[in-house]
Amino acid sequence: MRQIRALRIAAVAAGIALMATGCGATSKNSTGTESSGAAKPISGLQIMVPNTPGGGYDTTARAAAKVLDDEKITSNTEVFNLAGAGGTVGLARVVNEKGNGDLAMLMGLGVVGASYTNKSESKLTQTTPLARLIEEPGAIMVSKDSPYKTIDDLVKAWKANPASISVGGGSSPGGPDHLLPMQLAGAVGIDATKVNFVSYDGGGDLLPAILGNKLGFAASGAGEYLEQIKSGEVRVLATSGEKRLDGVDAPTLKESNIDLVFTNWRGIVAPPGISEDDKKSMIAALEKMHESAGWKEALKTHSWTDAFITGDEFQSFLTDQDKRVADVLTKLGLA
Repeated sequence: MRQIRALRIAAVAAGIALMATGCGATSKNSTGTESSGAAKPISGLQIMVPNTPGGGYDTTARAAAKVLDDEKITSNTEVFNLAGAGGTVGLARVVNEKGNGDLAMLMGLGVVGASYTNKSESKLTQTTPLARLIEEPGAIMVSKDSPYKTIDDLVKAWKANPASISVGGGSSPGGPDHLLPMQLAGAVGIDATKVNFVSYDGGGDLLPAILGNKLGFAASGAGEYLEQIKSGEVRVLATSGEKRLDGVDAPTLKESNIDLVFTNWRGIVAPPGISEDDKKSMIAALEKMHESAGWKEALKTHSWTDAFITGDEFQSFLTDQDKRVADVLTKLGLA
């Protein structure tokens, strides 16, 4: 666990409308001229994960890298972790690697929020957006030994003494694992200034705290913990999407008479200043991955929702998300 923060925050966070490399190497055609998205696989792509192994970013990056190489869209793709400050250490690295067409970073809503709460000079709007890949609902989870058997059990105890129940999340303040419990508090009538939020640097750090009963409950994406959920080590009390999550035997918050729907998203960006050919090659590779049987299987395996958009559309989405998060965190006094 990198840090523990007891945050006293108003639940105006509900104002966010959340949805919710050799890559640089272009291959040559038979005439010897360079062409973007040619048949030869891109070689030597590095995908950075800006938090610890085992979390949602890490799982998504490694699933994407495997499909890219298995489908021979790329070769020798490497995934590496550069954790710290809610993802902003990795973000600074990407921004500083201007023009590097062999590097990409897996990211999402958590990095957007962390860039403000950690006062980072680097922002995602400085990167080159490539594609939004997936979205997923959050999950309210406890250990198998927790006294809370249902979401109603948890809410009853939480309302009785909010400060006594620690809430863990694998993202910094402003990230999805923080926003979900803050919005949940507001939805069930809890004074969010009394919520004790415990921040972990990714799902890999959060999991031992859940299993070790160091938290009252955790809020995160269920896809990161499917193995533990299936084995019974982690119990899901509710999920936050419009519909139930496939493979997870738990009601939605709405089914439980809690008026809240919340989804998180993840995507991939490149450093600023890469060439247009590098950008086109990277996007073309991700488009091929998205259409592959291997990626469709990965979506099913991890209970992810396909949310694929690329290029300019993703850039507009990212700009909008950045503004929304900045506005809300400013109101909360966190940005």
